[in-house]
Amino acid sequence: MDTEYLKEKARQIRCDSLRMISQAGSGHPGGSLSAADIMVALYYSKMKLSDNPQDESRDRFVLSKGHANPPYYAILADKGYFPKTELQKLRRLHSILQGHPDCNKCPGVDCSTGSLGQGISVAVGMALGFRLAKKANRVYVLTGDGELQEGLAWEAFMAASHYRLDNLTVLVDNNRLQLDGPVTDILSLGDLKAKFGAFGFSVREVNGHCYDELLAALDTHEKDKPLCIICNTVKGKGVSFMENKLEWHGKALSAEQLEQALNELERK
Repeated sequence: MDTEYLKEKARQIRCDSLRMISQAGSGHPGGSLSAADIMVALYYSKMKLSDNPQDESRDRFVLSKGHANPPYYAILADKGYFPKTELQKLRRLHSILQGHPDCNKCPGVDCSTGSLGQGISVAVGMALGFRLAKKANRVYVLTGDGELQEGLAWEAFMAASHYRLDNLTVLVDNNRLQLDGPVTDILSLGDLKAKFGAFGFSVREVNGHCYDELLAALDTHEKDKPLCIICNTVKGKGVSFMENKLEWHGKALSAEQLEQALNELERK
């Protein structure tokens, strides 16, 4: 896969995401921008997809950090699961694009998420189901570092290792900031790489904005071991006044801020 193509897709997805959040007047731009490259790598390079979201042979994706859904929706629209005009209706009453992904409303969404930690558990259940059914489907779950403070996440990771789910890939959007402050100040996660290793995972640590590193890590499966990829990212990636700024965890852009952000992204 041409990494320049992926970079252009990510730029487009970031622009669409910020337009959606600005128009809605609410949303989570910081974590959306940090996670965009990870989702682009999956949807435009690694995942086995189908035009039909009901196709049982396709891979599954769970956005466990469900508040970072604008890039997810923008990708699904770009892939043709629903018209791009729907992107203008983010967070509106009766819209298919709710504030957190709803698989009963939005075509292409594999799992409803929002309550942090639960998406991880569902992804483990999906992977176990495919294993029991002797199917080759892979399951990818994207979680945030702050989300890993939830206890049920580690219960799920323990189960993933116990059942030797080598069809499961956990990707951590490790941007080091959460709603109330730096992750290390709220509840430090310690050595994540060592933790996942102790839980029986095959672990890789990468620059979450480097496609060469992301794609290489996504190919490193070990038999009988789930894979964890710790993606070191920048909250608000790509927009100078947002990068590593806590206040952009959950705040919409004004029209002026949107114009500046889009101009910066267009120059990249």
